Amino acid sequence: MTAYSMSKARFFEGVWEGVIAGDTDDSPTPKVDVRVHDKSIANVSLEPLPDPGSWLLKVLVPANLLADGVHTFMISESSLGQALGSFSIIAGDAAGEDIRAEMSLLRAELDMLKRSFRRHCRETA
Repeated sequence: MTAYSMSKARFFEGVWEGVIAGDTDDSPTPKVDVRVHDKSIANVSLEPLPDPGSWLLKVLVPANLLADGVHTFMISESSLGQALGSFSIIAGDAAGEDIRAEMSLLRAELDMLKRSFRRHCRETA
């Protein structure tokens, strides 16, 4: 049974690219499925690379997904049911709200750590 791994190459002009490699040089071409919001993405291409057992995956991000919110693209090898990876696009108002919420949480955790550290220093001094 063949296993595959994937690494991100780049995201440029609306096309996400990654390299998929099989565990052997004679690995069969993977059957890649890219899904977002549990719907399959149609504009996906897989091109063989000069290295045996490796392919360039290109995912054209649909324009309708460049909208407010977080959109996570799940990439899998469909015949094996193997998850290969994912990438997310965050845009619009949700991005600002998410970042502000994350910063608020980080500040609260930092304040808690500072209080704990100061208490520890007082108790051990």
